[in-house]
Amino acid sequence: QAQLVESGGGSVQAGGSLRLSCTASGYIYSSNCVAWFRQAPGKEREGVAAIRSDGRTTYADSVKGRFTISKDNAKNTLALQMNSLKPEDTAMYYCAADRNYGYGWADTRAFSTWGRGTQVTVFS
Repeated sequence: QAQLVESGGGSVQAGGSLRLSCTASGYIYSSNCVAWFRQAPGKEREGVAAIRSDGRTTYADSVKGRFTISKDNAKNTLALQMNSLKPEDTAMYYCAADRNYGYGWADTRAFSTWGRGTQVTVFS
């Protein structure tokens, strides 16, 4: 069974940057669509960005132009580069795999394998 482990979270001042990573075992990023989600306290989990097996990417409107999703197939690692961070980006960030194409990519039902998350806190 695939296991996903996120890392790279932390606390940063508004306007700063963080880079999240997600390492997979028992799973191949190169042939699958994978994604990043986030969940702020009291809010539903929401899709942040996704990358398809062919490398095409898609982003939530709230992060377009600031976040970049990428994957290193050789290292089987998924990354999320986050720039120009805002306090509203504060959340637990999760990577997700095992795409269910019956749902849109930003729907939590679209993925069935999840990491445990890494906390990102942005202070003003």
